[in-house]
Amino acid sequence: MSNLPEKKKKKKKKHDHSTVNSVLIRRPIQKCFPLFIVPTLACFVIGFVWPFLQGIYLSFCTFNTPRDAKWTGFQNYIKAFTDAGFRHAFWNTAAFAVVSIILINVLAFFIAYALTQNIRGANLFRTVFFMPNLIGGVVLGYIWSMIFDAILKGYNTYLTANATYGFWGLVILVAWQQIGYMMIIYIAGLQAVPGDMLEAAKIDGATGWQTLTKVIIPNVMPSITICTFLTLTNSFKLFDQNLALTGGLPSVMLENTKVNMTELLALNIFSTYNINKNFHGVAQAKAVVFFILVAVLALAQQKATRSKEVQQ
Repeated sequence: MSNLPEKKKKKKKKHDHSTVNSVLIRRPIQKCFPLFIVPTLACFVIGFVWPFLQGIYLSFCTFNTPRDAKWTGFQNYIKAFTDAGFRHAFWNTAAFAVVSIILINVLAFFIAYALTQNIRGANLFRTVFFMPNLIGGVVLGYIWSMIFDAILKGYNTYLTANATYGFWGLVILVAWQQIGYMMIIYIAGLQAVPGDMLEAAKIDGATGWQTLTKVIIPNVMPSITICTFLTLTNSFKLFDQNLALTGGLPSVMLENTKVNMTELLALNIFSTYNINKNFHGVAQAKAVVFFILVAVLALAQQKATRSKEVQQ
């Protein structure tokens, strides 16, 4: 009985010692916190917040440079929404996004699923599928334009002569580039599926399809959320591949306006800015609308897919 107080004292001493250590560790971190956060915050404000706010202001102005901006109200937005090229680019981008999201995610998931089935050379296949993601979009655009034109030469046509060829050529290019990246995310999700769930499904006599749809896919929903978000935003923001592959061609006259049939939203904004200085404000208004559109769609998608995630 006489040893009990001594043990309690030792425990108390040890506890006090750890508390002192944690305080001593936190104190210098708390003191140096402004030293680390202020430069990062300053860079964020200078590099993002201020240009973003200035861009919103300039969308209500005509300007050549930000210094000579003149307020015009909603004129730029009216011109943007009445622009046949902008409206066509929006629907073109929406169609491209839907096709790309489905194609990239379905193929990436099943490739990932195949490569997690203990097949020989799985690591080599993962490397090969991921490599296209390392190549720049402009380079890919020019390479694939030569490939498509070589194939279409036998049909006496070329990629930029037909809007349908240009659209599907862009889909193939982007899918080839992004499937490997999404595959890596899906592989991580598939490897995190609890083994006891798979074992229980096997014992219960579930078929491979039932295991996939009832066990694996619900547990991989966090990866599906990430990949859907990335493919959605990448599809709407696509620029360099579009510029290099087709440049928006072919062009037709629509509502007395020259419209590029394979032009997506980002390229349309770029083209509008380059027309002349009178359209700088219109291009900026289009950019603000573009930002709001992508932000709303991304948030809606996140909410829709996150609600289906399984809490493990």
